[in-house]
Amino acid sequence: MPIEGPKIELINLTVRLDGVEIVGNLNEEIPAGRTTALIGPNGSGKTTTLLAILGLVHYKGEIKFTRDGKKLKYRPVIGYVPQRLSFDRGLPLTVLDFLALQVQKRPLWSGISLKVRERADDYLRPVEVSHLAKRPIGRLSGGELQRVLLAKALIEEPEVVLLDEPAAAIDPAGGELFCDLLENLQRKYLFTLLMVSHDLSIVTHHADYVICLNRDIHCAGETLAVLNQETLLRIYGPHKGIYEHAHQDEHKTAGKGGDIV
Repeated sequence: MPIEGPKIELINLTVRLDGVEIVGNLNEEIPAGRTTALIGPNGSGKTTTLLAILGLVHYKGEIKFTRDGKKLKYRPVIGYVPQRLSFDRGLPLTVLDFLALQVQKRPLWSGISLKVRERADDYLRPVEVSHLAKRPIGRLSGGELQRVLLAKALIEEPEVVLLDEPAAAIDPAGGELFCDLLENLQRKYLFTLLMVSHDLSIVTHHADYVICLNRDIHCAGETLAVLNQETLLRIYGPHKGIYEHAHQDEHKTAGKGGDIV
């Protein structure tokens, strides 16, 4: 049985870039072994918060990883799926090559070992793209690439997985399928999952916990308790309808969820 991922504690987390405060004094706990959504308008500091957890931007304050109330004595392995991956699509690199770069120590031109091939297949299979192992990565569709990036994030068996707009490059139906797949993987491996999303229908369906961010934390809690008209207006202002429409339609149909509509 996999070990449940750690809780992530943000303590007075502040990030300034080029002298501008992007997020300030964030204090929140991201639940262990569950799916948490980080929502908010463009420019609210969501991606910056992910980068701080990854250790890729300088920050003040503290980010703690804890289990059973005790701070971990090591930094957990973190898997990351970016919103988009910029690369030369003419690159002669297959999906298998791309994953081998993550785990193989010897250069690719010397060949990929059987052990690495088997390990890559172990993570391509759960995301349902093992048949693409020999395809050039530049010929993948948006949805296929996201699945390969998820396999890359999982191949080192992370305790924490961070996703930045995981369904942004996929059509709505494909995005929902991707998130269904992600939910099944999270339940299987029990990693702590934090995802940034603008799609409130995806958040409603797949997140256990929600953090509402707009440079600081406006509110946080269980998904259906947090996502109501008052919260959406406070976070998104008069443009809340852009983010809310799919979420509203779902709850009108379901007839549940309190005062969402």
